[in-house]
Amino acid sequence: MKRLRGKVRTGAGALAARLPRSRRGRRRLLRAAVAVCVLALLPATWLQLTADPRVRTLADAPAEPVAVVFGAGLWNGEPSPYLAHRLDAASALYSAGKVRAVLVTGDNSRTDYDEPTAMRDYLATHGVPRAKVVLDYAGFDTWDSCTRARRIFGVDHALLVSQGFHIRRALALCRAAGIDAYGVGVDEPRDVTWYYGGAREIAGAAKAAVDAALTPDPRFLGPREQGVARALR
Repeated sequence: MKRLRGKVRTGAGALAARLPRSRRGRRRLLRAAVAVCVLALLPATWLQLTADPRVRTLADAPAEPVAVVFGAGLWNGEPSPYLAHRLDAASALYSAGKVRAVLVTGDNSRTDYDEPTAMRDYLATHGVPRAKVVLDYAGFDTWDSCTRARRIFGVDHALLVSQGFHIRRALALCRAAGIDAYGVGVDEPRDVTWYYGGAREIAGAAKAAVDAALTPDPRFLGPREQGVARALR
């Protein structure tokens, strides 16, 4: 224990020794720290400015052909609570006649993990006919889901469904992918999971800015599919 305390003190002392001692040096360090913070928050600010006008509630969401629901994890093969809430919102949009089909996009990179099928099964038990649910098995992240929705499934107008902390990133990326979209932000209690998701969005915003600027190919592209067109007929 004494050794550990000694090491902590030594480390703290070494750090203190490296800090500038002059007033000018401390001011420069403070300015540098502020600059780093500003740069880190720029992508999140971009998301707010870009996407806020397109965020809607279930009540005031406009009618669009397709709802796009992003995966959010499975618990023992069933949708996690956050994913279930997204699917509940999509079901409500379908029941209200605001969308005519639902594209569920998620991870099926392993045979024992299949988000899209679990999402379709959940929707089928909540009033959405299976023929109206289209599955994207390669929505490994938000950018992949957005660009595949446009390039593989031909979606150009949509309602996006996700939690409030994620919906702006989804809107910005789908816009970069060529989709004219509105977003329905699902409300959640401000619990530990919500705050964790919000914190993750800081890093997610930086990646989103890069994806929007470079528009890379998704990890898996594949051939064009007619599932959405069939569901809309």
